Amino acid sequence: MNTVKFLSLAVALTVSTVAARADMLINGAGATFPYPIYSKWFDEYHKLKPEFKFNYQSIGSGGGIRQISAGTVDFGATDGPMTDSQMESAPGYLYHIPTVLGAVAVIYNLEGVIEQLKISPKTLADIFLGNIKMWNDPKIQKDNPGASLPAQPIVVVHRSDGSGTTYIFVDYLSKVSGDWATKVGRGTSVAWPIGLGGKGNEGVAGLVKQTPNSIGYAELIYAKQTKLTFASILNKAGKFVEPSIESVSAAARAKMPSDFRVSITDSKDPASYPISGFTWLLVYKNQKDAVKGRALVDFLNWMLDEGQKFASDLGYAPLPAEVNAMVKKTVAQIKVK
Repeated sequence: MNTVKFLSLAVALTVSTVAARADMLINGAGATFPYPIYSKWFDEYHKLKPEFKFNYQSIGSGGGIRQISAGTVDFGATDGPMTDSQMESAPGYLYHIPTVLGAVAVIYNLEGVIEQLKISPKTLADIFLGNIKMWNDPKIQKDNPGASLPAQPIVVVHRSDGSGTTYIFVDYLSKVSGDWATKVGRGTSVAWPIGLGGKGNEGVAGLVKQTPNSIGYAELIYAKQTKLTFASILNKAGKFVEPSIESVSAAARAKMPSDFRVSITDSKDPASYPISGFTWLLVYKNQKDAVKGRALVDFLNWMLDEGQKFASDLGYAPLPAEVNAMVKKTVAQIKVK
């Protein structure tokens, strides 16, 4: 082969390789709860590795579990751990990779009330069960003796889609209310006794924002972005605590199981916010696509190191050091052909 032909072939192969690398798209879908931090991570990682792009569809945890189980995405995302039956029905073993922690804030739209409301667990459950119907109900007034609560009906807002945010919220209600546990229970989707439905954290926050005398729940960053007021919740230690990075971190001082499927709602820690939870990426132990598999492993390791630095600015709590170390060992077990 002469020099000109060799150089032409080399250039063609280089261009082809670059084009292939530029077209590598890693698809994911799931939880809206961590969408702000995931968007930031994917953008920052793309700056480091331009050959890889992430396409993440924020469709709710239920959708993320369904899509990763069906093999239509490269990774899923959820705020509610998969059940044993869901794990068994998946075509391969799925790791739950903790990414950050967050708080589910109880948001409300109540004109004329300046004070941050305090809500006890049983009262919160009774509001969402429909047992407490008015804002000036004696039970709410008891927790807020100085507040001038209006004699207006409470409008309850909840998620309409399968949601890990819902799972964290109803997991908490199931722990603090026997009535809730019996009548509604826990899950990424439940049969709500009352209320209006909004799609995604942004949908619930938007609906509360535009509906006077309403109450709902959303990940803390959505409450802050929409400038909605959120309540302090009475924790297991008998203290009213508002959601914050510090109070969420306190809730994470729980023993972590080896598969990371853990609930940290209703923590015993005196400084904890009781409606807190981990959020997970769902990644197959055995990766079918070697290039994407290596990219996912590299991203996960970056996320556990550099990525955690972005969490606090977006209202999330970074992983505790001991949990981070455990997750790194699990990531090292992901098999890439």
